[in-house]
Amino acid sequence: MNIEQKIGQLFLLGFEGDSIDASHPVAADISRRNLGGVILFDRSLAKKRDHNNIRSAGQVKALTATLQGFAQTPLLIGVDQEGGKVRRLKPEKGFPATASAAELGQKNDNTLTRIHAMTTADTLQTMGINFNLAPVVDVNTFPENPVIGRLERSFSPSPAIVSVHASEWIKAHSKRGVLSCLKHFPGHGSSRCDSHLGFTDITDTWKPEELQPYKDLIANDQADAIMTGHLFHKGMDPIHPATLSPRIIGNLLRQELQFTGVVISDDLQMKAITDRYGLEEAACLALAAGVDLLIIGNNLDYAPDILARIIPAILQAIQTGLLQERQIDESYARVQKLKKKVLKIQEH
Repeated sequence: MNIEQKIGQLFLLGFEGDSIDASHPVAADISRRNLGGVILFDRSLAKKRDHNNIRSAGQVKALTATLQGFAQTPLLIGVDQEGGKVRRLKPEKGFPATASAAELGQKNDNTLTRIHAMTTADTLQTMGINFNLAPVVDVNTFPENPVIGRLERSFSPSPAIVSVHASEWIKAHSKRGVLSCLKHFPGHGSSRCDSHLGFTDITDTWKPEELQPYKDLIANDQADAIMTGHLFHKGMDPIHPATLSPRIIGNLLRQELQFTGVVISDDLQMKAITDRYGLEEAACLALAAGVDLLIIGNNLDYAPDILARIIPAILQAIQTGLLQERQIDESYARVQKLKKKVLKIQEH
């Protein structure tokens, strides 16, 4: 496996269309650039279309099988299927409805959460989707938060309740061979604004209790992957948001919280990043900071050749010393270990 092929494995890429063939740009990324995974969306925000990769159950199943057919290393196929308002597989397209995290947390019934999580995991597994970018483990410290509280994405203002219900969610997914992802580290629940729309400073609102669900789930060996938020906290890092911060990823998450699994970025096309950094620059800084798997949703802005543009920028960053080849090797090894976990669960 050469360095370019290892770099390809460190991306989860969005693409256009509800079916693909060998001439599609994402097929070239998978077969020629060893792309690590894809992320599916129901709508194309860049093209202002209310459909993209998801139209119906049969179509999604065919799409994921076709995608895997181009891959030498099995793909991670990811989706945001939290339930409630944030779900890409919607009831109007024939998929089962599931409750929001807030609703489940308010009822505080572990069995009910398990039922909704199992319904979600069953749906994903049947569709050939093996990576749910959920659960949200943000603590609902500011209920008017435009991107967490108001959208009912947090289980609770209580870190303990968040931990319990996230744990049930993860167990159900694990039983069906679907990976989970805790988000958004180090905690988006107290933010006053939305990192999709711009710079998000949590310096004055963030509380240490927001780390508790991460501590609990890491200790319980239930953290398949942890997603960084594009969140700025000048006490943690006076220069960079979490996704680009060696202090927040290396010191806080890796050393203090002892997390050894895959760190995944939130979408690098969100304005909290693109307002201040170029995409190639952000990808290099994120890898240098310790992110293992980079999401480029290709949905807020569509660029079919994005991977072909970014790989040379990463090779250049290695040459200039911004990034160490050892870091690519370490991230590659963590991503492969995560993929083996999927296959192992599916075999049982």
